[in-house]
Amino acid sequence: MEIHSVLLVFVALFPNAASSHDPKTSKRPHILFIVADDLGWSDVGFHGSVIKTPNIDKLAKEGVILDNYYVQPLCTPTRSALMTGRYPIHTGLQHDVIHPDNPFGLPLEYSILPQELKKVGYATHLVGKWHLGFYKWPYVPTRRGFDSSFGFWDGSEDHYTHSVLGFLDFRDGEQPARNWTGTYATYAYMERMETIVKSHDPAQPLFLYMAFQNVHDPVQAPQQYIDKYKFIKNDVRRTYAGMVDILDEAVGNITEAFKTAGLWDDTLVIFSTDNGGLPSSGGFNWPLRGTKHTVWEGGARGAAFVYGKLLQQKSVKNRELLHVTDWYPTLINLAGGSFDRKYPKPVDGYDIWETISSGKPSPRNEVVINIDTSQGAALRVGQMKLLLNVPNVTWFKPPELDARLYQQNNGVQSSKEDFSGNLFLELDQNSERIEVALYNLTADPYERNDLSNKYPDVVSKLKERMQYYINSTVPPINKPSDPQARKAAEKTGCWGPWQD
Repeated sequence: MEIHSVLLVFVALFPNAASSHDPKTSKRPHILFIVADDLGWSDVGFHGSVIKTPNIDKLAKEGVILDNYYVQPLCTPTRSALMTGRYPIHTGLQHDVIHPDNPFGLPLEYSILPQELKKVGYATHLVGKWHLGFYKWPYVPTRRGFDSSFGFWDGSEDHYTHSVLGFLDFRDGEQPARNWTGTYATYAYMERMETIVKSHDPAQPLFLYMAFQNVHDPVQAPQQYIDKYKFIKNDVRRTYAGMVDILDEAVGNITEAFKTAGLWDDTLVIFSTDNGGLPSSGGFNWPLRGTKHTVWEGGARGAAFVYGKLLQQKSVKNRELLHVTDWYPTLINLAGGSFDRKYPKPVDGYDIWETISSGKPSPRNEVVINIDTSQGAALRVGQMKLLLNVPNVTWFKPPELDARLYQQNNGVQSSKEDFSGNLFLELDQNSERIEVALYNLTADPYERNDLSNKYPDVVSKLKERMQYYINSTVPPINKPSDPQARKAAEKTGCWGPWQD
């Protein structure tokens, strides 16, 4: 790497936030935000997967594919970043996820995305996964800006019984939804989506947050979808492929419902995973390194795109640096709203609309991927990425791949380190760790060539920047399981608020 390239890394370490703007049209857009749960980088057609995703691919290829877009390595942290525009290190949600009996949630001091959109007249609906806490009633989605919510409040629910750890976790508004047992969750979500869309007045702007349960474990899908992938010999991967397939079908159904209701032409669609795939549950991020739970690219670089007639550029791949926190200011500004960038903690996201719509340079030059004791720490500045004290996780190939064909089509060179045999990776506190690693992600997006010994000056500079963020970090707000949660669930048969 030449000296001038190294210097470019450190330019604009403190970029100013992009100024707010007025929408290009007089009519505010409907916003359809689709989150796929645990979808791997290599598990969509527009990234070369053998799994068929024609509906997703059509929108991606006619819109703007986001190629350097980051999320968090886990569910709850990503959703908190989306809803607040803050890094999880600044809200206390950087460590693990919220479990059904944990007495904490996304702090109430934050006015989250649906609350801000409601201020400017949007109808707001959540279908699917919440995962931001429910131990007290003020934390549930209908008390935090959603006009309606239908789905589950935590994570890892059975797709048919809608239960987790022995109790139902399925709600229609604030009431237990007990009559959906046996119905695959995606079918239930589609039914509710159609009801919302058909009854919506097109004159009112709509925010629909479609937070799918697919493709999170337990790995389950209706048999007719699994049967499409008989050529995949691994049982877990074959069923996972069926889960992706039904997810894609659902995206097609949403598209048709919006068109039938006369909403589609005025709708901005954002599609994003919440973190990388997990091989033990069938999801893969090849050729990226790592998995869900890790700060390697496979854990935090998200499959994503934006679609809509509001975009000035279409059918392009955007390689600018973006982060999930950016949606909060971008969508609020696009909706004609305003918010306090400094209260209660400074907003970490930037308005990236002109970057996505017009192809202008991103207002951000760095991304904090995470800082946490279990995952380690990772920071990207420009093209360089620093990792500190991270589990040494390898590369995982989907088992159905013909490696030679895949390498030919994608320009990836195989190595003896590539791993495709044992799908059941389990990270633990005793796993081997890498103390320091440095990668040039422009030249080496798959994190194979550690440059830390070659460029100690770059490591030093990035460590200084990392320390800046460490100094701003708030302690995790995680709390241990509360026995009262299970006692309350035993009385009702359903997880729900248990503290006053």
